[in-house]
Amino acid sequence: MQRMIQITAILLVCVGLLVSVLFATGVGPFSDGDDQFADCRTSAVAGGSAAIGGPFELVDHKGRAVTEQDVIVEPSLIYFGYTFCPDVCPFDTVRNAEAIDLLAAQGLSATPIFISIDPERDTPEALDAYVENIHPKMVGLTGTEEQVKAASKAYRTYYKRHNDDPEYYIVDHSTQTYLMLPEHGFVEFFNRNTSAEQIAETAACFIKNS
Repeated sequence: MQRMIQITAILLVCVGLLVSVLFATGVGPFSDGDDQFADCRTSAVAGGSAAIGGPFELVDHKGRAVTEQDVIVEPSLIYFGYTFCPDVCPFDTVRNAEAIDLLAAQGLSATPIFISIDPERDTPEALDAYVENIHPKMVGLTGTEEQVKAASKAYRTYYKRHNDDPEYYIVDHSTQTYLMLPEHGFVEFFNRNTSAEQIAETAACFIKNS
């Protein structure tokens, strides 16, 4: 009887170890096989994809009050920046626009979205002139300080204004670009060193599998 108990205990330990291995390696029923985008993902987010994105209320570059449901109506690349940004933002927004055109060449439609983190200077009129020079499909968004902070918090972005000059101040900010799908929300992000070609290739995978 005692030997039987010992054998049972050993078997339970072995099963426990096997389950741990399966969880760790993602094999069998513990794999990410239920993730329809598993073959597309190139990054991981702490807390999962649901941790990024969410509702927002902003004003577009035509002066219209909009929500995320009005703006994210097709696959979208969202970027937080500001029109007075001297170097980083122009490079990133142009790169995102190039990715949009590369997707279009594949017959895939997407929208570049620019959310300002400088609502004091980035009026709808300023954004209208800015997005017109970047891409015909680009949507520019601004709002009150509170609205912009809420959107930034939802997307877990960072920005900080430097008050050295009341008119020509700069704003430090994070530079990730977020790929959003209307039916799925946030699915991927891209860093500054990601090329337009890489963004388009990854975005195409998500779009085709959605």
